[in-house]
Amino acid sequence: MNYTETVQWIFKRLPIYQETGLRSYKPGLKRIQNFCSYLGDPQNFFKSIHVGGTNGKGSTVHMLSSILQEEKYKIGLFTSPHLIDFRERITFNDVLIEKDFIVYFINKNKKFIEKENISFFEMNTALAFQYFKEKKVNIAIIEVGMGGRLDSTNLITPEISVITNISMDHTETLGNHKLEIASEKAGIIKKNVSVVIGRKISKDVRFFFMKESFKKNAPIYFSIKTKKDSQYKMPFKADYQNLNRSVVLKTINILHYRKNIVVSNQSIKKGLKNVIKNTSFKGRWHILQEKNPKIICDIAHNEEGVYMISEQLKKESYEKLHLVLGFVKEKKVDQLLKYFPIESFYYFCQPNIDRKYSIHNLTILVNKLFNNRDKINFFPSVKKAFLSAKNKAHQNDLILISGSTFVVSEILLHYKNFFLTFD
Repeated sequence: MNYTETVQWIFKRLPIYQETGLRSYKPGLKRIQNFCSYLGDPQNFFKSIHVGGTNGKGSTVHMLSSILQEEKYKIGLFTSPHLIDFRERITFNDVLIEKDFIVYFINKNKKFIEKENISFFEMNTALAFQYFKEKKVNIAIIEVGMGGRLDSTNLITPEISVITNISMDHTETLGNHKLEIASEKAGIIKKNVSVVIGRKISKDVRFFFMKESFKKNAPIYFSIKTKKDSQYKMPFKADYQNLNRSVVLKTINILHYRKNIVVSNQSIKKGLKNVIKNTSFKGRWHILQEKNPKIICDIAHNEEGVYMISEQLKKESYEKLHLVLGFVKEKKVDQLLKYFPIESFYYFCQPNIDRKYSIHNLTILVNKLFNNRDKINFFPSVKKAFLSAKNKAHQNDLILISGSTFVVSEILLHYKNFFLTFD
């Protein structure tokens, strides 16, 4: 198979959870353990940092990668989901994994993958581990896919574990209470391995993490805001990134002083300043167009994430707000919509995936929630919703695209050279 055929086989043979939902979700570590054992346990050939949590994982791993790249370490980065290119999930110093490597890996291991019923995410995880081993990375930064305890990435024993925050998401698999979700996230805390906990954590969850760390003799550190934080400038325009910066600074500090992974203050400054340049980070308060009108996309898709972007909206200056919104079916959409300004213009749509919150069901729900429907429109596609918003928005207006990673993905897929032109 060539690369195109290989990727087609991957998506057809191994359905992706983000697009199909629970029918492709396979919890447990036995399959990934067997697969990695078959490969020669590549996860044991490099140092790693393990990052879990509900929100902020992506920002945190990209900041860490940028800082360590500035220190001239060879950095592997494993993230999910991808926004444009499947290969975004696995990078080496911000270079996408080679197409030839993917083809070679699948052709060599295809029979095992089929025989052992390996899932999409398990395949990706093993592929990343094998790639990082062969690239001889100094440090691999591994983002948890879902939860932590039963996540495929939990095969590693990292230098340090990070849990960014705990909020309600994936409740159908992780539980309906923050302590239940925290229990799953705490699964990445390893015996004798330090763990950093993010700033926005409730007291009961903090106490829970302390108990779990004590059981495993894992030194625990809580990130806090300090006066020194502001000296580290970032290219992000959203204030919520300051929470992630605190986590990153605490993690780097522990790596430096406890694990002898040398990182200079200069590398920290340059790494945070150049995080977009060094890692091609996108999707969070991502400004596609500065004016005429201003256009921003953000992949926020749970209550905490939507709350944070709603707070950021209050700091924006605009005449009218146009919201292009689409969701996946597991989300409690009524709880998300309450954070957006009621006087906004709404352009509801459905992403082009099996797991979409259908425009039919969305229309029924929205009509129950909104009394004044003059500013509400429904569209069968993201493209049509966006084009309508763009046509109606005036030069001093703001268009925000959000609600789902897949809505943002469709926008970015058609967004060429930062000019809004659709195929």
